[in-house]
Amino acid sequence: MKNINPTQTQAWKKLEEHFQSVKNIDLREAFAQDANRAKNLTIEVDDFYVDFSKNLINENTVALLNDLADECRLSEAIESYFTGERINATEGRAVLHTALRSDIGGVKVSENVEAAAQNHQKMYEFVDGVHQGKFVAHNGNKFDTVVNIGIGGSDLGPVMIYEALQAYKTDINVHFVSNVEGDHVEEVLKKIVPEKTLFVIVSKSFGTQETLTNATTIRNWFEQKVGKEAVSKHFIAVSSNVSRATGFGISEDNIFPMFDWVGGRFSLWSTVGMSIALAFGVENFKKLLAGAASMDKHFKEAPFEKNLPVQLALMTIWYNNYFKAESEAVLPYSQYLHRLPAYLQQAIMESNGKSVDRNGDLVDYQTGNIVWGEPGTNAQHAFFQLIHQGTKLIPAHFIAFAKAKYHQPDHHNKLMANFFAQTEALMNGKSVKEASADMVQAGKSDAEIEKLLPFKVFEGNNPTTTILIDELTPESLGKLVAMYEHKIFVEGVIWNVYSYDQWGVELGKVLADQILSDIEKKDTGTHDASTTNLLRRFYKLN
Repeated sequence: MKNINPTQTQAWKKLEEHFQSVKNIDLREAFAQDANRAKNLTIEVDDFYVDFSKNLINENTVALLNDLADECRLSEAIESYFTGERINATEGRAVLHTALRSDIGGVKVSENVEAAAQNHQKMYEFVDGVHQGKFVAHNGNKFDTVVNIGIGGSDLGPVMIYEALQAYKTDINVHFVSNVEGDHVEEVLKKIVPEKTLFVIVSKSFGTQETLTNATTIRNWFEQKVGKEAVSKHFIAVSSNVSRATGFGISEDNIFPMFDWVGGRFSLWSTVGMSIALAFGVENFKKLLAGAASMDKHFKEAPFEKNLPVQLALMTIWYNNYFKAESEAVLPYSQYLHRLPAYLQQAIMESNGKSVDRNGDLVDYQTGNIVWGEPGTNAQHAFFQLIHQGTKLIPAHFIAFAKAKYHQPDHHNKLMANFFAQTEALMNGKSVKEASADMVQAGKSDAEIEKLLPFKVFEGNNPTTTILIDELTPESLGKLVAMYEHKIFVEGVIWNVYSYDQWGVELGKVLADQILSDIEKKDTGTHDASTTNLLRRFYKLN
């Protein structure tokens, strides 16, 4: 991929000039002046209807942002991405989670697709065996519970999908253990029957501190409850380190490999998705992959102006780098997607939270952004006050499904009424005249109106992107997640950063190992005064 400083491109400079002319755009007036605004700024792809028209843009903005993508050689970068070039250059790896979903051409990619297919087939046979009672517990019981033990991408992806597809669940319940805090594992152990539980340890190295600590605690508990001889029947691993996994007590037949060309936060499509397949069955897992593959095809082939991941990424760059908005809210109007914001926090912030460009130079422009959110309508009763009347510009993605999973029209109609109303309210706000008229109608006195009026005014003009999907299915969920994956890629290309390493995660890990050694010896070590005093306080209370 070409290393291009975006701020040195002609398109970036034109966007800076253009920004001065549109930064005070009034969305109400924009809609009044252009009857086709909503139509022209909406992209419809199969069951996805994405409306960009309530953003602080016009068609010239879109054209200039597309020019920026062109100048940053996005088309060439997409080709490198899909054909297996080592675009994760600092680790010398390709980035091919897309190869887990379909054969997308290229000799090297085809080889990887074949390897992925073999791994998937091994997983599918195991999952079918569990459901059919061929793979059973040590005493012949069918498994009815799974505990997924992992952290980061080995937890956030699977748990997000598990929560999202509850309407498709089999009779297997899944619990997730991630945090190294002992309370987390202990609370899960309270809920399970060891004789009917399958434990899935997910760790590429089989050495991640949190995962191995939790796995060891669970194995010790299991041995006390059931016996050491049963471990190989109840524990499986998703890992590349066969020797460590077998040393733990796992049968080599029950170790499902991982690939170094799949980053952890993009790995749910691989054997890391074991708990997903166990929870929903092989066919639904395949549908999840198929949905993602269709979004891959759209991203690779659609022109930029009609390309969902490209346009979503360009909106983020527009707000982040020109309006200086530091955050982006993701607001799913579906309780099923309540873990989506947390999943995207890792996927986005761990990917593009970089201050050094691909040349190794410090950047002098903003990269990455803060991602946060909660499901509607809960979010409306929590932080929407800040979005409506606060001092910060917070672009927001509103995500909803037109069809409900269950026949509860009263609930769904009220949910969707709020979904549509909020984007309209954020755009339109409420003027002084409108607020005053409302209070007159409510019977307020002139004195009351004068006193309350400043608090009743909403400036509006708050930007939103509306993502309306026909229905939540494994396919549509696969598309949604893949869409955000590709959005991350586009942002990284334009910001000229490496999106697929995460060196910033490592420093804290190394220091934690050093401090753990101090704690085990009850030594204060050689730390700053604050850390030293904190350690002394900790020792005093333990």
